[in-house]
This record gives sequence, structure tokens and C-alpha cells, in this order.
Amino acid sequence: MSRSPARPAGRPNSGPPRGAPPKRAASGKGAPSKRSAAPVRRGRDEYPTVSAYVGLGANLGDAAATVQEAMTALGALQRTVVTARSSLYRSEPVNAEGPDFVNAVVALRTGLDADQLLAALQRLEEAAGRERPFPNAPRTLDLDLLMYANTVRHSDTLTLPHPRMRERAFVLKPLAEIAPDKVPAAALARVSGQVVKRIV
Repeated sequence: MSRSPARPAGRPNSGPPRGAPPKRAASGKGAPSKRSAAPVRRGRDEYPTVSAYVGLGANLGDAAATVQEAMTALGALQRTVVTARSSLYRSEPVNAEGPDFVNAVVALRTGLDADQLLAALQRLEEAAGRERPFPNAPRTLDLDLLMYANTVRHSDTLTLPHPRMRERAFVLKPLAEIAPDKVPAAALARVSGQVVKRIV
């Protein structure tokens, strides 16, 4: 009967015992390796913001569609969200020419300052084909910054609140719809003779 050769004395075992889990390679001084954290991106609602109100109007082309598209475009501005939209209203031109206007007002929360927001509104007007051949000309899109938080300002480029908003029913009625606390009853009474009809 043959015998298996004896293992030489003192020879170390060549591997781990059967069934033992493999050893993990150490990293550094035995501490687990750390991955660098990805940069944290803040959502729109995490930026410091203020409230603002924008009046919209158009009386050329498909004015209702233009105003609705502009509402969506305002919500796509950097660090800006639309928090309320009024209905659409139809009004006759005031100190202007052309067909009836379609008007609305939106409320915003924005991280843009007043000048940045004004510049953004002007870019949206230009993108919609706004031209100014003469004062109060018919327009494809008109965007007015009505109020910016509680800012009171008079400059060559911007007056806040908008200097003529209290004279215009097509501003006050849609504004009162979404922010009744911003429109005193007396102000609405003063423009009650102006015909403004809700259409959508």
C-alpha cells in the first residue's frame, strides 16, 4: 500500500484555510479609502429671492399665445420662478394705437436684482420681435416691471413701483386677481370706467 509523501517540517501553509474570505488590501494606515464629495448644486428655491410683479401685454399677431408663452419664459429665467399667473384680459389701447391688447400679470420669486430683471424682460421683448418705431406703437410683446419687493426707486432707466400702474385697469384688475393685498379698493374704483374683460 503506497503512502503520500510527508510534508516537510517547518514549511508554511501556502494559502488560507478553505472557506476563509479573501483579505482586502489595506489603504493608507488601515483606514478605508475616501472619495471626494461631488459639488453640491443648489436648486432655484435655495437662492435668496424677493417677490416681483410683471405686467404683460401684446396687440400684434396672436397676442394671447404670445402672452402665455412669455409667462412660461419668465419662469425659465435664471434663479426665477413664477408663483402666480392671472387670467388673460382684453383691453382697448390707452394712449396707444392698434388692435385691442391682451394683458396679464405674473408674480415672481427671483434672485435677480432689479436691473438684471429689467434687462431680462427687455431681452424677452426683443426675442418676441418688439420694435419701437414711435412712442406707444403697437407691440408684439410689452413687459413692465411693476414692483420689486418694497423697492422705491427713481432713475433714468427704472422707476419702482411702475409710475402709471395705478392709472391702468388692465394692470390693476389682473394684479388684484393674484395679489389683492397689493391693490386698494380705492385704486380699482378710480379706473372702473376703463373697459377690461377677462377672456381666459
